[in-house]
Order: sequence, then structure tokens, then C-alpha cells
Amino acid sequence: MLEGGSIAAAEDDSVTGNKAVREMENRIRELERQLGRKTLENEILKEALEKSRSKKQTLLAQSLKLGGSQ
Repeated sequence: MLEGGSIAAAEDDSVTGNKAVREMENRIRELERQLGRKTLENEILKEALEKSRSKKQTLLAQSLKLGGSQ
């Protein structure tokens, strides 16, 4: 009985579900990788937006200075 149980647990059949578990683990790994990529993209876009806003404010302040001194 012990020998049969260890063989059954090592096989990919619907009784033990090892194949399904491995497929789900692979899917989770893939989703975690995609989440990491999207998180990195999000951080890059946030930094770019912050830089563009600060440049816009600097340009606006300079144009107001030039317009106000005339």
C-alpha cells in the first residue's frame, strides 16, 4: 500500500492533481512576472510625469517673469 501510494503521488493523474497544481504554479509565476513588469512601468511613468510637471511649472514661471517685466 505504501509503495502504491508513493507511485500514485508521483504520477500526473486526476486523482492526485499534481499536473493541475504545477500548471497553477506556473500560471502564478507568470502573473507575478507580469505584475512586476507593470509595477516597474508604472513607477517609470510616475517619475516622467513628475519631471514634466516640474518643467512645466518652471517654464510657466519664466514666461510670467518675462511677461510681467514688460
